Amino acid sequence: MKSAYDCVVIGAGPAGGAAAAITAEGGLETLLVEREQVPRFHVGESLMPETYWPLQRLGLTDRVKNAGWQVKKSVQFVTHRGTESAPFFFRQHDQRECSDTWQVERSEFDKMLFDRAAELGADCVDQTRLSDVQFDADGRTTGVVLKCADGQTREIDCKVVIDATGQQSFLANKLGLKEVNPDLKKAAIWGYYRDAVRGEGDNEGATIILQTESKDAWFWFIPQSRGITSIGCVGDNDYLLKGRGTPEQTFQEELDKCPGLKPRLENATRLGSLRTAKEFSYMTKQHAGDGWVLVGDAFGFIDPVYSSGVYFALEMGVRAGDAVVQGFAANDLSAERLGAWSEEFKQGAKWVRKLVHAFYTKEFSIGRFMKEHPEHRSNLTDLLIGRIFHERAGQMFDDMEKSIEKAKMSMAS
Repeated sequence: MKSAYDCVVIGAGPAGGAAAAITAEGGLETLLVEREQVPRFHVGESLMPETYWPLQRLGLTDRVKNAGWQVKKSVQFVTHRGTESAPFFFRQHDQRECSDTWQVERSEFDKMLFDRAAELGADCVDQTRLSDVQFDADGRTTGVVLKCADGQTREIDCKVVIDATGQQSFLANKLGLKEVNPDLKKAAIWGYYRDAVRGEGDNEGATIILQTESKDAWFWFIPQSRGITSIGCVGDNDYLLKGRGTPEQTFQEELDKCPGLKPRLENATRLGSLRTAKEFSYMTKQHAGDGWVLVGDAFGFIDPVYSSGVYFALEMGVRAGDAVVQGFAANDLSAERLGAWSEEFKQGAKWVRKLVHAFYTKEFSIGRFMKEHPEHRSNLTDLLIGRIFHERAGQMFDDMEKSIEKAKMSMAS
């Protein structure tokens, strides 16, 4: 580790790894810093198919294909009554190979990105914590303060900081930029099971979203390699984690109310203990400043339901990395230059956010909406794929909002 860099990237998840790879490839002296030891555990194993494109940009598609991870070709929904939707097969919508994606082991996937950044010339260090980001009198970033694995504190000069600190959101918290969505204060309880019953054929690797009878919670079912499946329960934070028993008791209570999931776990064995996390949805009201830019969960977080997190992180990492490289070339490291990509990104991401809010509207059924409006199946599949950065991405929402209001009025009468 040197005393000065062009760019310091904090956090070696998908957003940080991608950003560091792009800036290093662009010829910038780059330092990538991770607070934990690499590889490290992380939840969020399911990828959207559009992940293919940032992975291709990073030169990693062949490595991902050869990693042995479970291929994901579809998404399926199961109602609170246990009724299964027809699977949304991505290849039926688009026959290109980019329609196949993966259920990854995040420790291995994130290390692949960490190693790729190093291959492209970044200095990559783990077990190193960010203590502070430093600014000059004009509010421009001048460097970072790090606490290294040996316990020593080091000041590193740099011209740009890319904050990829995840839900820690270091700069957003330091600068008061975080805005929590009061309607999406969720929590998750999850664990890993061996020999859960999966779908058949091309649906074997499907991410399955299963609602409980009350619709107060839902489960994810994410088949991974080596016969292991990630199973998680999500609900309002107050509902899942306050005033109830242990996470194990709460998980079992919700499982008993999930007719679609119980049969899949009858002969399965849980591996290790359950984990919990708060999954609060939030956005930042400023995404870049002079000499700094936010990416990944440090930029914002929606919800785990449609598995958009890793794709969004990679996409932001690549876009921000490009903006930093272009900024150095133009001798312009202003907020406008470094964050020039963010409005287009938010415009696309808002369609996933709208779909999340529809999912959490108890009166509304996506399955019923599809029966009423089969012409929108292609648009919905686009959203599940992650194909959101085009002018027709939100074309179904006028009809969906009418359907939601109709359902609310019907339930109220």
